[in-house]
Amino acid sequence: MRDLYATAPADAAILPHMNTPALPLVRLKTERRSNHPWIFQKMVEKPDPKPKPGSIVDIEDRTGAFVGRGFYNGHSRIALRVLTPHNEAVDQAFFERRIVHAIGLRLDVLKLDQITDAYRLIHSEGDDLSGLVVDRFADTLIIEYFSAGMWRIRDQIRRALVAQFPEAKLYWFAEEHVAKQESFDCSTPDPPAPTQIIEHGLKFKVAPGLKHKTGFFADQRDNRRSLGSFSPGKRVLDLCCNSGGFAIYAKAAGADEVIAIDLDEEVLEIAQANAKLNRTPVKFKQADIFHWLRDAAINREQFDVVVLDPAKMTRDREQVIPALKKYLDMNKLAMGVTKPGGILLTCSCTGLVSEEQFLDMIRRAAFYANRSVQILDVRGAGADHPWLAHVPESRYLKAVFCRVM
Repeated sequence: MRDLYATAPADAAILPHMNTPALPLVRLKTERRSNHPWIFQKMVEKPDPKPKPGSIVDIEDRTGAFVGRGFYNGHSRIALRVLTPHNEAVDQAFFERRIVHAIGLRLDVLKLDQITDAYRLIHSEGDDLSGLVVDRFADTLIIEYFSAGMWRIRDQIRRALVAQFPEAKLYWFAEEHVAKQESFDCSTPDPPAPTQIIEHGLKFKVAPGLKHKTGFFADQRDNRRSLGSFSPGKRVLDLCCNSGGFAIYAKAAGADEVIAIDLDEEVLEIAQANAKLNRTPVKFKQADIFHWLRDAAINREQFDVVVLDPAKMTRDREQVIPALKKYLDMNKLAMGVTKPGGILLTCSCTGLVSEEQFLDMIRRAAFYANRSVQILDVRGAGADHPWLAHVPESRYLKAVFCRVM
């Protein structure tokens, strides 16, 4: 194992075995009528004594029927994360099986190693591991914790990952608001050295540990390639370009000119390095897209292909309407600089905004821009971001290919 970072001691003896004493019991206020892994506080009786956040507990419904086994957190809005509906040991072997199964999907079924060395290894609820995300970037594994339970078993998770990737370097983190909501203190190590990954023959520098989460958005891999197919001989605009993925794919596919805009100077430095790495000359500009697009409209700038892929707008259900208003404003402006008959790829990674809401926003943006829009395709993240049919929350990304008339 080449783990460069010291590991803080995890809570001892928190993974039950068949010969351990009975687990704490948590009862529901109602009968269990769903197989969704999240059970919210309002549906749960307060246990006495209250288990520590992230403890593994047995769950019964109001009738005394066994519901399953999972993580309990009395401080979180999601009080219970059901790991299994069966009376089975939730121990080291349990998590090893789940992790091996998730990795097998990527390597044996999807065969992602044939096209890239950057992909999501574990997608939380989509892989029956609620509260855990793991991304692979070449020889670096990035672990993101979304629950106190997964943080408490961090050593077991890391051991299971290293068993599958013995040469891997590990880095882990939790977003500040998540750690606060879940009531755990994630001791994050120093960021690892930047690494280089390959995706569909293109090279990208990945710098985990900056303010841009894992450092690269593998979820857009298939959409980047599709965008490239619209780009030969075209003038392309990449808005909120981040590390330059869409812009570089477009130029590599034969675009005549590519302009890429982002407000963040730090991420633009990475984007410029990526363009140089692939010998794809892109004109990067540091600007607020609202101001830039208004000026572009005044100057009658027009583009054959426009990409709009902003950062997540909100994590608060109460702020969904304001978020949709922002989407509306930026899409209206983006349509204004798209040539008649041109392609607009507009995206949202805000999970709280549904596909239906996003498509309705596009309709309204077209109306206010005095344009009409043909929807060519509605996509999401790649297959390495699976989602369970009964857990649609995992399907967060919307990527809509439009023809703007």
